Amino acid sequence: MTAMPPPRHRGAAKKPMWIIVLLSLVCVSLMGAYVYPPRRYSACYFFASSVCTPFKDWLPAVAREKTDEEIVSAVVIRDLLLMPMAVSKNPKIAFMFLTPGTMPFERLWEKFLQSHDGRYSIYIHASREKPVHSSSLFVGREIHSEKVVWGRISMVDAEKRLLANALEDVDNQFFVLLSDSCVPLHTFDYIYNYLMGTNVSFIDCFLDPGPHGTGRYSMEMLPEIEQRDFRKGAQWFAITRRHALLILADNLYYNKFKLYCKPAEGRNCIADEHYLPTLFNMVDPGGIANWSVTHVDWSEGKWHPRSYRAADVTYQLLKNITSVNENFHITSDDKKVMTRTPCMWNGTKRPCYLFARKFYPESLNNLLKLFSSYTSA
Repeated sequence: MTAMPPPRHRGAAKKPMWIIVLLSLVCVSLMGAYVYPPRRYSACYFFASSVCTPFKDWLPAVAREKTDEEIVSAVVIRDLLLMPMAVSKNPKIAFMFLTPGTMPFERLWEKFLQSHDGRYSIYIHASREKPVHSSSLFVGREIHSEKVVWGRISMVDAEKRLLANALEDVDNQFFVLLSDSCVPLHTFDYIYNYLMGTNVSFIDCFLDPGPHGTGRYSMEMLPEIEQRDFRKGAQWFAITRRHALLILADNLYYNKFKLYCKPAEGRNCIADEHYLPTLFNMVDPGGIANWSVTHVDWSEGKWHPRSYRAADVTYQLLKNITSVNENFHITSDDKKVMTRTPCMWNGTKRPCYLFARKFYPESLNNLLKLFSSYTSA
């Protein structure tokens, strides 16, 4: 009989290594895109498909591990918001003036503050030159000041410097940021009761999907600040003592804006227009009114708001401003969407504005003549 050859053992088929490497890279990329996604990051980004779903819908939920800085910040902010504030027997408003130098409306503010000693404090941050005062109420009120550059983080630094000095006085319960071109629109008693009678801060905050809003967001702010959290608002605020402390305590979000929100660098990001609105939208959105109590007219559509000369300052102009009871925002995209929101004070619709800007120095005499009439009921 013919002997059969012994069976031959076939070695295991070798899989091409390039397939294994490719699959590994794809898996790592998908997981990375899921765990640290830019806002609105989805399959559309890769495949340009009209019908697609975000990666997070493909994969099981995985919580991002917070950094040490985020944990510290969250704990500090939480405790500040929950901590009972000391009750002052003599609560005061801190008027904080951010000015390059001499303030042209000191005489008007003197008239406004007359006979209200002990109910207010004054702080002046003069960034260019020492002011020459026309009212004794403002003498010796300057704090240590540094140079301020428009649109840069130095503007926020000046605000924090003012807050730190004002917080040293335990009786200061409300903190109002004002410029050298600001004027009061009501009597002191009206403004005092308006601010002291509520527990919210008046910080302007809205979502602008256009180039001057979300278009200024930088992905470098990830992972702590996502694009959906980015907000815009006017610089001029009136805030509670609790929120003033919170601003000084924040370092995490402030540093993100210090590093990645700068003018004339592609996105033209303006720190003082975005830092506080974004911060409070993230940490205490229910604690702010979403509008500023300082009126500014942006209707001309320019880089700077309308300025009022002497001829513009009439009784009718001032009464028109003081009677406004709705705040509105316009998006900076092509749609120019306008939203109107009633100014609600403790559940009641009230006038929105307590102060206004920008007024030229030449308008002082007209304002002094009209003060008693336009600030009356």
